[in-house]
Amino acid sequence: MSLYSIVVPVYNSEHTLEELYQRLKDTFENVMHEPFELILVDDSSRDNSFAVMEKLRSQDRRVKIAQMAKNFGQPAAVLCGCEISKGDFVVTMDDDLQHPPEEIPKMAKVLQEQPEVDCVMGRYENRKHNAIRRLGTWVQMKFTSSMLKKDPNLELTSFRMMRRFLVDTMLSTHTHLPQIGNLLVETSNRIVNVPVRHDARKFGHSNYTFMHLVRDLLYDITTNSIFPLIVVRNIGIVSFVISILLALWYLINYIAFGSTVEGFTTLVLLTLAYNGLILLAIGIVGEYLMHTLDEAKKMPTYVVRRKDVED
Repeated sequence: MSLYSIVVPVYNSEHTLEELYQRLKDTFENVMHEPFELILVDDSSRDNSFAVMEKLRSQDRRVKIAQMAKNFGQPAAVLCGCEISKGDFVVTMDDDLQHPPEEIPKMAKVLQEQPEVDCVMGRYENRKHNAIRRLGTWVQMKFTSSMLKKDPNLELTSFRMMRRFLVDTMLSTHTHLPQIGNLLVETSNRIVNVPVRHDARKFGHSNYTFMHLVRDLLYDITTNSIFPLIVVRNIGIVSFVISILLALWYLINYIAFGSTVEGFTTLVLLTLAYNGLILLAIGIVGEYLMHTLDEAKKMPTYVVRRKDVED
């Protein structure tokens, strides 16, 4: 028998945690007949989530809990839970019941029957996210495929099951603002999708706003790719070539016809355009330098305020 660790980052989920625990318990005890541990990591919730976690812990010692000192974000909370975990297989899932615990046996079956697979990610059969979230996910997936040179058909989601060695390898990579999907793709190319159900939220609304998705996309681009720098460089090369050709044209025109160049408006527009391009290039370089500085600081990915994880 194998031990399964279920890692759940928690944020403002006081209304869903008890149902999530009960459904996980039923799945492992009545369907899979495998031992499990549930690791709940409170990412500094503003409601009574941690109190509910403490209640579940008092009822079942298989429930392990930790509370972050501040809101470090979902990826950091996942890494914290992974570090606490002891299972042969580690499952990560959301706390809002959109990831049905009843779908976990599908993932487990793939890893048990296909030893060459290191990680299974759920591919949602019918996404219940809003249109903005779906669009942002699609754009991010396309950029990630290009930047990380991964299979464009592989869908990265937060509902996943990993083998122990892959989790340990991921934990050994110290990154200031980790992206779990990216870390996995950079660690192994033996990742597959399994179709899973995606349920609608029962309570509240998603914490991922449009600006959050844009911020994540920009971070992904500037930490995993030099694409923006290449674009600015190529614009600079094209502009330089055009300026040489124009200079030759104006010189020939002056020698042949004695005409001079007129156009104050054109000069102003070109000046504004190229000054703007220079500032854009400086901003992009500054973004890369900030990421380098953040990594050089060696700040902790997360800080645990308190935890109760002993068996």
